[in-house]
Amino acid sequence: MEKIVTDQNYEAWVAEGLPIVLDFSATWCGPCKKIAPIIEELAEEYAGKVNIGKCDVDDNDDLTSKYGIRNVPTVLFIKNGEVVDKHVGAATKNVFVEKIEALLA
Repeated sequence: MEKIVTDQNYEAWVAEGLPIVLDFSATWCGPCKKIAPIIEELAEEYAGKVNIGKCDVDDNDDLTSKYGIRNVPTVLFIKNGEVVDKHVGAATKNVFVEKIEALLA
């Protein structure tokens, strides 16, 4: 299951040292709801290899501002503390798998 990432637990989550896939979303967002099951599946499939989490933009102003999130869903791919890729909007599972595999390469 994907982790719920907040302003309060983000640093501890990053400290785990794994590459990160962070889904910025909102409860009222239709496309966010569309990709939610995909993000959940990926979290299970890549457990132990990649930290995959969700961040609600309405409840986490610090993280939303830190990464300049203006649209949801926005999925960030982070390696060694740096954003190496980003996807804005809904997508198929294959799109996210390709980006995760590149993150692990």
